[in-house]
Amino acid sequence: MIHFKEVDKSYFGLYDKVSMKVDVHSEYKVKRIDNGLGGFIFEEIQVEPYIKDLGIYDHAVEYENDFDITNWRFYMTFDGDVPVGAMTVAGRTEGLNMLSGRTDACVLWDIRVADAYKRKGIGQELFDMGIRGAKKERYHQMIIECQNNNVPACRFYQKQGAVLSKVDMYAYYLDPEVKDEIQFVWYLDI
Repeated sequence: MIHFKEVDKSYFGLYDKVSMKVDVHSEYKVKRIDNGLGGFIFEEIQVEPYIKDLGIYDHAVEYENDFDITNWRFYMTFDGDVPVGAMTVAGRTEGLNMLSGRTDACVLWDIRVADAYKRKGIGQELFDMGIRGAKKERYHQMIIECQNNNVPACRFYQKQGAVLSKVDMYAYYLDPEVKDEIQFVWYLDI
């Protein structure tokens, strides 16, 4: 039986058991027109399929090492006792660069669904829970980051009504493993 609930940091060990893998079959190439002054063209191109494991970058058990998580909210999905989905919404956190000092916005820090449970509405329900929680906290916008090679996430955020507002071609330039990835930042009015 699938059930959803808000959790606290005592669940972080279970949270980290939910995989965060992306099956990459395509990515968005960004072409600048007139060096960017004429805009951008986004073209989805097929690539040699591979799996990107975002879980290597983010571990809930380490959140408190870097941030005051007092204003963070955590949501999980379980199939019986087995964790199959998780999401974190970060808000009002000093030093959280994505907030740029804003107190009226929150960040979708992380959303993940185990492979066998994808395309079953779990991500949507987690997202909806996070939005309801953000509204209760009186946030007016949710800021969401993803990369050009996570086409399913881009489509999902667009479907939610989020607007792609930042494209940073050099956000990951100093990390040789992902330096060619492009950062997309979406804003969702809530």
